[in-house]
Amino acid sequence: MSEVAAAVEYSRGQHDRYLSELKELVAIPSVSADPAKRSDVRRCAEALVQRMHRAGLSRSEVLETAGNPIAYGEWLQATGRPTVLIYGHYDVQPVDPVELWNSPPFDATVRDGKVYGRGAVDDKGQVMMHVAALEAHLRTSGALPLNVKVVVEGEEEIGSPNFEHFISEDRERLACDAVVISDTAMFASDVPSLTVTLRGLVHWEVTVQGPASDLHSGYYGGVIRNPLEALAQMLASLKREDGTVAVAGFYDGVKDVDTAQRAELNRLPFEGSAEARALGVPSLEGEAGYAPLERMWLRPTLEINGMYGGYQGPGGKTIIPSFGRAKLSARLVEGQEPAHVRRVVREHLFAHAPSGVRVEISDEGDSRAVATARDHAIVQAAARAMERGFGKKPVFIGTGGTIGPVSSFDRVLNLPQVLIGVGLPDDAIHAPNEKFDLRQFFLGIETMTYLYEELAVEAPVSRT
Repeated sequence: MSEVAAAVEYSRGQHDRYLSELKELVAIPSVSADPAKRSDVRRCAEALVQRMHRAGLSRSEVLETAGNPIAYGEWLQATGRPTVLIYGHYDVQPVDPVELWNSPPFDATVRDGKVYGRGAVDDKGQVMMHVAALEAHLRTSGALPLNVKVVVEGEEEIGSPNFEHFISEDRERLACDAVVISDTAMFASDVPSLTVTLRGLVHWEVTVQGPASDLHSGYYGGVIRNPLEALAQMLASLKREDGTVAVAGFYDGVKDVDTAQRAELNRLPFEGSAEARALGVPSLEGEAGYAPLERMWLRPTLEINGMYGGYQGPGGKTIIPSFGRAKLSARLVEGQEPAHVRRVVREHLFAHAPSGVRVEISDEGDSRAVATARDHAIVQAAARAMERGFGKKPVFIGTGGTIGPVSSFDRVLNLPQVLIGVGLPDDAIHAPNEKFDLRQFFLGIETMTYLYEELAVEAPVSRT
């Protein structure tokens, strides 16, 4: 029996323990957005460090940052072999509205072959896949086929505000040849998938200020510019009727969807009307000339995330409100520069602001879109590992979401990355009743066990 086969066989005998360990991790309410949970966040980092130590990593420790701590582990005894950095996060989203959960969110519950709980798949379960796979190698052969560094942060769900500074300041510790990230989903349970495109993100807050206080609409209607009306006019100017963004320069650098990409997406088992029904909308809409998956993965978007101002209570209140406010965001694709997009949207909004109001715009976000060539050695290694784990060749997909650290690894450390997550589209991440299919969890462990062997051969070696 080969070393990797022995490791896989070992992991198959540990399923009950792996599930128990995942439940223990889910039980820690590591909600990074809630200051009251700060001690739980640290407790989760400490629990992961202890788990990496039990797995056999030669070094594991809690690293302090300007924000929440990082759980770090390493095994660096494979001389002449590549070094990979495994990234994940242990912080989780808030659980509200808690009344919609069918079981307590921090009491992981198994139903119908799935484990339910906040963080079960995003991202505690997928982090634990890697720890289990590392343990399987170390317990059966006493060594790993390559060098490994594990970085599990505690601020991803609040935008990783301190992570980029951390990797910039700790470059030597984190030096490696490639990054492996399991914080994504497969296309479907029977469609193994590797994510090769990830969109970037920027956002804005627009405030339109009118009178110093709310005014009686009977006395002042017709002589005062209504700030909500002005805001609505500005926001309406951002899009054309065909769904394209009307901001000059917004599409600078964007490449069109090529024939090969379109053909590949058309082969995926996706049916637009069925997706619309599942989402509870009459139809899927968007930029004219592009299919839904093209718009979701390969085209940029500009969205209004929220609008508010004026009276929101029961009944009527006849006022001209003193202000209107909106939050906007854009998902970016390869070729777009975040700073440029921030600027041109600001300029457009100011240019379309009517008279009689004052406009303030704040903007932030510098997450660049990331794309990894599917013929890159580490992507091909991951494809072989996924085929060995799931018994079927994977397809290459994109994701419309954004993982800030992916952009940071690309921009700051210039590292190749492979996104090899095994969650499913219906896992309800960020929502009530988040779950992780146990078949995905256990096959994910086997896939990562194979991945380390594949990367040991294929990953470029820049370090000795």
